[in-house]
Amino acid sequence: MNRPPGPPGFHRSRSWSSVDLVALDFEATGLDLTHDTIISFGVVPIRRRRIEVGESRYQLVDPGDVALSPASIKVHGLRPVDLEGAPPVDAALEALAEAIEGKFIVVWFAAVESAFLGKLFGGSPRSWRRRIVDTRDMFAQVEPGRMYPLSEVAERYEVPVASPHHALDDALVTAQLFLVLAARLEARGRRTIRQFQRPAAPAPVLRRTG
Repeated sequence: MNRPPGPPGFHRSRSWSSVDLVALDFEATGLDLTHDTIISFGVVPIRRRRIEVGESRYQLVDPGDVALSPASIKVHGLRPVDLEGAPPVDAALEALAEAIEGKFIVVWFAAVESAFLGKLFGGSPRSWRRRIVDTRDMFAQVEPGRMYPLSEVAERYEVPVASPHHALDDALVTAQLFLVLAARLEARGRRTIRQFQRPAAPAPVLRRTG
């Protein structure tokens, strides 16, 4: 499938409240990008300072002949039996492409999501980073020198976490955390997408965890 177009480049210089965004989270068979693939995704639109929960989407994906690593099952809890009847990756991409088309993508830990987006739709992870806002980087701007997992950062800002490592819940947590951090950065005079983005560091080598 062709890569879904992003927003115009000049929108990076616009206020975050005037552009369309969508929070995205993947769960996968593992983190070896030469082998692994996604098994679910959750997307939650953010528009005009509001989370559009009613437009959220969650999709299980059949990984085909790619086996789930034992370590990944321990993390997200999805088993092969849970994926029976789910659409294959190629079919699921149509729904994902529609959800992210024309929007900035809000994630937690862009190195992972940008790498999978590149594998799914083409394009380098670095090129995807131009349309990605990493809430991890936003948190680092708000609290320099500190870094915690998503659930712990959410707890620090009183964002509820219902089902950690469930793609839709993680996307919803990421969307809520984005609004909290955006408000804090805006109070410091940083309000554009470009200001929320930090220069992309070299993506770490993602290794299979099991």
